Amino acid sequence: MIEVLHRNDLPLGGFAGLKEYRLVMNPKLFGQQAAPYAWDGIGNLVYLADARFDPEGETHMHHHEEIDVISVIVEGQIEHQGTLGAGELLKAGDVQVQRAGGNGFSHNEINPDNTRNRMIQLWVLPEHKGEAAEYRLYKIEPSQVTRVYGGENDQDDTLASHTTIEIVSLSPSQVFILKRPFLAYLTEGKGTNNTLDFEEGDLIKADQIYFKATSDVTMIVMQAETS
Repeated sequence: MIEVLHRNDLPLGGFAGLKEYRLVMNPKLFGQQAAPYAWDGIGNLVYLADARFDPEGETHMHHHEEIDVISVIVEGQIEHQGTLGAGELLKAGDVQVQRAGGNGFSHNEINPDNTRNRMIQLWVLPEHKGEAAEYRLYKIEPSQVTRVYGGENDQDDTLASHTTIEIVSLSPSQVFILKRPFLAYLTEGKGTNNTLDFEEGDLIKADQIYFKATSDVTMIVMQAETS
């Protein structure tokens, strides 16, 4: 069975200089503040929000501890300030990964433009507390699958976790197949599984899927790997 949560059916929230749709808010992190319509996530993924910055808006400097923050830039550019990776100018197609660890980090994401630039933010709980803070930056590869988070401890390409996040880029008519439980958020384009049609802003949950792109597609695929 395939379930779909449509972003445009949800209320618009936000804080500081951005407005966002919150599609994942796990009660084990948010408690009673979790929105009743939001999904719980998968693995250690506890938050997913689709945000647009106000023109020249910013989040303002704020602090995180014991959380991994993944930011996917979808439209425009974002200037990053903070205790990790300060001064980075993130552009569409960039993915920023920050591990707070035990010491934590502070950051401010700033829209330098007079347009409503767009970013998807995901939070993942770390599997081990007290880890060192880390900062990574990735670029989405066209027509490929780019892993930006998760994997075994014996590799250094991504931060280790049994919760994985991959950015899937597809050309029209290209097919992507998953055969185990997943969440997938369609950030750009349209597709079909020959029964249901999907569009930008859909959060998809299923045990398996045959997804055929009907336009250029970018989607964030989240899974929980077993050890």
